[in-house]
Amino acid sequence: SVSVGLVLLGFADPIQAQESGTTCQPSASVKRIPDLPEASGLALSKRSPGHLWTHNDSGQPIVFALNQTGAVTGKVRISGAKVEDWEAMAVGPCSGGSCLYIADIGDNDAKRNRITIYRVPEPEPTASAASVDGVFHLTYPDGAHDAEALLITPAGDMFIVTKGDTGPVALYRAPRELRAGSTARLERVGDSQVVDRNEEKGRITDGSVSSDGQWVALRSRAQLVFYRADEFFKGTWREARRVDLASLGEPQGEGIALGSKQTVYLAGEGGGKKQPGTFLQFACAPGQ
Repeated sequence: SVSVGLVLLGFADPIQAQESGTTCQPSASVKRIPDLPEASGLALSKRSPGHLWTHNDSGQPIVFALNQTGAVTGKVRISGAKVEDWEAMAVGPCSGGSCLYIADIGDNDAKRNRITIYRVPEPEPTASAASVDGVFHLTYPDGAHDAEALLITPAGDMFIVTKGDTGPVALYRAPRELRAGSTARLERVGDSQVVDRNEEKGRITDGSVSSDGQWVALRSRAQLVFYRADEFFKGTWREARRVDLASLGEPQGEGIALGSKQTVYLAGEGGGKKQPGTFLQFACAPGQ
């Protein structure tokens, strides 16, 4: 349930920022969030600028609204959804304008026959309830996988990145035309990335697409990596920039959301035993 705000002043060109010797220093103290001991997914609201959505990975089907200081501003119960292992979320386009896509894609033992995405018209942060208007089931073409990253482009294309615990880290694309209530087959895109399962740096816990569609960011518990979206979504894993997150001291880093004005938000868990989550602002500027 850690949530970290990361201001990347060099985000317009991550390669240049990396080459300039960027260093990053925390710029605020940690804030606790008792409601989110298992915060997992994170997404920036389109309907309500200045707010983010997050959720726990187990328990009740509730999404939480946060403001940019990390304060909980709303709790919205989602009817028509159940929680098996909610690991990611994204805000993307839909017929109603803007929808939450909640990804029940966790599968620690790689035994699930299918995974599920819930689509919810984006509510106001102060709403008490919202209803699912689409349930989409997906299967992998090469057996079950554990995954914690859902990516949705500004055009509405949906991708999943597997974690690396139950096989290699790989990118999968959903069919563009998904039918609610039916089961569709994912397509693997490009080569996979083999990681050491004991290496925290390589296991992907979430991802996000920038609002202009130009960048993809994937995070693990220990690092944040940027890719150019046009390459990445074709299956080319060429890093544009890497940021070390280990020094933040997150108990269990989980989520990420790319914001405007070179802002990135990170989310994670509180460290077990219902420990409260935290919120931290983090600045990363070239030349420091």
